[in-house]
Amino acid sequence: MSIGKLYIIPNVVSENQVDTIPLQVLTAIKTTSLFLVENIRTARRYISSLNLGVTIEDLEFFLLDKKTPDEEISRLMQPLLAGENVGILSESGCPGIADPGAKAVEWAHKKGVRVIPLVGPSSLLLALMGSGFNGQKFCFHGYLPIDKKPLEAEIRRLTTESNRFNQTQIFIETPYRNNQLLKTILSVCDNSTQLCVARDLTGEQEFIETHSIGHWKSQEIDLHKVPTVFLIYAGS
Repeated sequence: MSIGKLYIIPNVVSENQVDTIPLQVLTAIKTTSLFLVENIRTARRYISSLNLGVTIEDLEFFLLDKKTPDEEISRLMQPLLAGENVGILSESGCPGIADPGAKAVEWAHKKGVRVIPLVGPSSLLLALMGSGFNGQKFCFHGYLPIDKKPLEAEIRRLTTESNRFNQTQIFIETPYRNNQLLKTILSVCDNSTQLCVARDLTGEQEFIETHSIGHWKSQEIDLHKVPTVFLIYAGS
């Protein structure tokens, strides 16, 4: 019996922007009936919004998030060994990139399952592309500390490493804390350090601008509850 394929399926990164999803992804979804998803409700809504002519009630959705234990991942992946294609779908962007999915892909590789990552929007890469910063050396740090002193220390560390290694530093925050994070960045970094703010990528409120910290201090921008990627560059 042949083994099924594991599709890594991108989602939109801004609400209702289904035109950012390539044909290859649509074709893969149409040939897949079992999905491991970060959020079942939003996954069903996303596939429905693509208007592929599939009946949502005929599809199977199972939860795969950061809390899913390894033994549960093994159970969820068994249909692959029986020849059924499986899709991994995160709530936003690309699975396995700052989102769940890596452990399932690791399992697939160990079992000889073909893994097929599909092209689609990634807010991190879009932000890097639009920043003008070093795309040869960059590092994504996920979420920075919440408490003020550890956050300030981490921003200083990232700035120092950016200068030392000529490296772009990329990070995100829970949207309702974006404005507080921006305020801390501006208070900690030297005026000459470069900061890119990439808000609502591909969406109606899209905003991508790169300026020195000194310049940002004279600007007013509201990032509250809008997905945003921050990039710092202190290299040469």
